[in-house]
Amino acid sequence: MLVAFSVAPSGADNPDASVHDAVAAAVKIVRDSGLPNHTDSMFTTIEGDWDEVFAVIKAATDAVGAFGPRVSLVLKADIRPGHTGELTGKVERLEKAIDESV
Repeated sequence: MLVAFSVAPSGADNPDASVHDAVAAAVKIVRDSGLPNHTDSMFTTIEGDWDEVFAVIKAATDAVGAFGPRVSLVLKADIRPGHTGELTGKVERLEKAIDESV
């Protein structure tokens, strides 16, 4: 299973506060989990089974909750039982298709 998620605090007391510290806390939890993951400018994608992935997302969400009274969480999942290595595999197949079409 792949899950792309974005988590950020909202409603902070300090209107000048940046969310980067909160997002950094969440991404650190993901990276420390040992699960395959990738972070880009919009989402962090994590790969594993249902229970382990959602345990990490919950911990990341809890960490962000320390930065404000409210948390925004956006999720997108690709649930494909029996498949692993899709974090990179999907991109590799895409790149191959692009190369073959040129």
